[in-house]
Amino acid sequence: MTTTPALSVRSLSVNFGSNRVVKNLSFEVYPGKTTAIVGESGSGKSVTSLAIMRLVEYMNAEITEGSILFHRDAHGDVQDLTQLSDKAMRKIRGKDIAMIFQEPMTSLNPVYTIGDQITEVLVLHEKHTQASARAEAVKLLKLVRLADAEALLKRYPHQLSGGMRQRVMIAMALACRPKVLVADEPTTALDVTIQAQILTIMRDLQQELGMAVIFITHDMGVVAEMADQVVVMRHGEKVEEAAVEEIFARPQHPYTQALLAAVPKLGSMQGEDLPRMEPLVELKGDITHTRGESRRQDTAKLDVTPVVEVENLVTRFDIRKGFFGGISHRVHAVENVSFTIFPGETLALVGESGSGKSTIGRTIQQLQESTSGTVRFGGKAVADMSRAEKMRLRQEIQYIFQDPFASLDPRKTVGFSIAEPIRTHGLLHGSKAIRQRIDQLLERVGLSADQAERYPHEFSGGQRQRICIARALASKPKLIIADEALSALDVSIQAQIIHLLMELQQDEGLAYLFISHDMAVVEKMSHRVAVLHLGQVVELGSRRAVFDTPHHAYTRKLLSAVPVADPSQRRERVLLQGDILSPIRKVGDEPEHLLLKQVAEGHFAAQEASGHRLVS
Repeated sequence: MTTTPALSVRSLSVNFGSNRVVKNLSFEVYPGKTTAIVGESGSGKSVTSLAIMRLVEYMNAEITEGSILFHRDAHGDVQDLTQLSDKAMRKIRGKDIAMIFQEPMTSLNPVYTIGDQITEVLVLHEKHTQASARAEAVKLLKLVRLADAEALLKRYPHQLSGGMRQRVMIAMALACRPKVLVADEPTTALDVTIQAQILTIMRDLQQELGMAVIFITHDMGVVAEMADQVVVMRHGEKVEEAAVEEIFARPQHPYTQALLAAVPKLGSMQGEDLPRMEPLVELKGDITHTRGESRRQDTAKLDVTPVVEVENLVTRFDIRKGFFGGISHRVHAVENVSFTIFPGETLALVGESGSGKSTIGRTIQQLQESTSGTVRFGGKAVADMSRAEKMRLRQEIQYIFQDPFASLDPRKTVGFSIAEPIRTHGLLHGSKAIRQRIDQLLERVGLSADQAERYPHEFSGGQRQRICIARALASKPKLIIADEALSALDVSIQAQIIHLLMELQQDEGLAYLFISHDMAVVEKMSHRVAVLHLGQVVELGSRRAVFDTPHHAYTRKLLSAVPVADPSQRRERVLLQGDILSPIRKVGDEPEHLLLKQVAEGHFAAQEASGHRLVS
């Protein structure tokens, strides 16, 4: 290993006005090595990355102290990035030092096609012609496993899913083969299978190019898999730095210990029939405290009428293509799906983006019309319900969305948002009674009653998600659909929300439809699991059966892709070959319906199908 670092950050401090958000930070990253920066939201991770790119100046922040030394080569050509002009930085930014941003939708220009944005980088920095840049852009999109790369070049960012947009960002960052890659939460929005592929691609390119990588994340599994060195940040300061093996085996700082204690570990529930609510490890000052006790989540009432029964559900969307705008293709979002959820039970729907998880949730909530099939609530088909019964159903089924900020009205206080379902469904009358209920709900989710008068922007992401849970509880639901409700949260906040959801299930007898692609969280809190692939259930059974003895190849693929939060268990991954499958089919080209066969008591798996293929 070369002893010359690619980048040295020395005594860096960044201020927003008089507020110091990064304090005296120092670390180094070496060619061919990865330094991971970890910590909760607000710890200064992203501001550090923007300071390295000298983008903080565009956000009304300034680097007040320290230096960022960029070593162009091993022969001593060193530049202090903090002293360079904006013009000089523009030559380095994107070519020698590239960045993958956390939120791809705001990082891609909505008025330019994907092709225009990738070729711009290549023409500007690599002196390609338009034709050669376009050919290179196709290669880059294939490198990050995007299907139909030629057609993608003509599309706009809004026409791509979050995971696809993130892969476009990664392709752009890697276009010039940079010496230093700054990756700010690059896989947060991705499914485990795509994440595994992206991490493998990044590692392969790192070895090939000798690229130094600064990896910013709150996913400790990814840290264990990718990092050589780990910097732990809290409140803008470095609290611990060590080799990855040392951090995981012997964390020294109480904050690092609390962070690692909150990480759900895949396989930790092996041999357990039921989910288990674990005590919470919390940090107060610089001392860790344990709250609660370990308890089996024996809440499912399997001997009564199910809360929800879904039978042969089919949901398809028409796509108009061609000169006359006729319907030529269909998205087969949900195909022949059946399952039940009992009171006090958590059924997890798992699968990649585009597998139909959210469509099923929206169909049960009546936000989406189904093509065919039956949904029963409390034993009665929703199609046979009167208008008043359907209105009551909207009260009894509540939805918690992935993005808590987007699902709260920024112009209304959180108290108003929580009270809205109470007023809409006429559950309580009189402002005093409603206010008492709001106070109870806020305290129930771990917030204080006096926070009711605040607005959503005054809360952290984890607090906003708690407010969304309080609003869902306001209408006294029987079923809560949690659609990726934990994926945007830090591990410590995630652990608190899991604890809260399990506590509420214990006390209120709530049923959950838990939609997620985080297999470690699903293992921790679900009673039963349904695995979805291209709109069809390929495996269904108890959590223990599906996780301990996965029967279908797709379930095994999902489980093998999960990064394990233990650097001693790093696995060599083989990149998946062949076409990427699509739920879009030509009209008349029906998918092969998979038949579930019982492989053990209560455990069903589909036979392998050959009919799924890529659509032209």
